[in-house]
Amino acid sequence: MIRVELPAHLRTLARVDCEVTVDVDGEVTQRAVIDALEARYPALGGTIRDYVTGQRRPYLRFFACEQDLSHASPDDPLPGPVAHGDEPLLIVGAMAGG
Repeated sequence: MIRVELPAHLRTLARVDCEVTVDVDGEVTQRAVIDALEARYPALGGTIRDYVTGQRRPYLRFFACEQDLSHASPDDPLPGPVAHGDEPLLIVGAMAGG
């Protein structure tokens, strides 16, 4: 089971109160985790990545094991502790403004 922490607005859409878990078959990558999230929580479709381009939404960031993975390839393997369920993948709403 892959653990994922969502920002508050996505937790509201998914109707969950805390961390969620998803099953990923095969290699654990950002793409695979988001595919699993969208399959389990259809309301999240298009909220984390663009429907057409598949690119991460601009005001969302991905973190794992104290590393910013936001600009990593969506097909790069996630760190071992995330793949083993020891650490969560954090999807964080970025702050903007001044």
